[in-house]
Amino acid sequence: MVLSIFMLLIGGGVAALYFNRDEARLNDGMGEIEVMAKRARMLASLQQKPYALEFTRQGVALMPYGEATLEPREREALIGEEMIALKQSEGTISPNKRESWALDAEMQLLVRRWSVGEWELLKRSDRHVWRFDPQGICEPFGVRIEMENGSWIAALFHPLTAGITEVESEIQ
Repeated sequence: MVLSIFMLLIGGGVAALYFNRDEARLNDGMGEIEVMAKRARMLASLQQKPYALEFTRQGVALMPYGEATLEPREREALIGEEMIALKQSEGTISPNKRESWALDAEMQLLVRRWSVGEWELLKRSDRHVWRFDPQGICEPFGVRIEMENGSWIAALFHPLTAGITEVESEIQ
């Protein structure tokens, strides 16, 4: 009798950990995007040049806005030239800040611009650029991360703080 109760408790604990794992992964992903948004806002203000988050099917990348407007091949060439210039100047200039967060294989990213009411699934070649101006202002923006099993989390970001203002989620 004691062993069966013990096994029942362990089984319930394992099930709870399994379901909480999806929730933790979704929350971690949204947290990464929020940190990158706040960092983009801060860098734009400090460096007095626009920064951006680029949303693609693969994930999210933080970069100067000028780079975000370029095609990926052009961007790679520009970054290579910047690194050469940095080496030649012996580190006297600071390189542009770049970061990225990659989606897990079973996740997909949707975005919602302030002018569009629908969530838009990012397809293979889609890119959405979220701009952060030096004055500390950005477009109101929504991000939704979905998993293959139907779990999702959605957040709306504030245009002045780049922080999350509303969060909704559903864990399957």
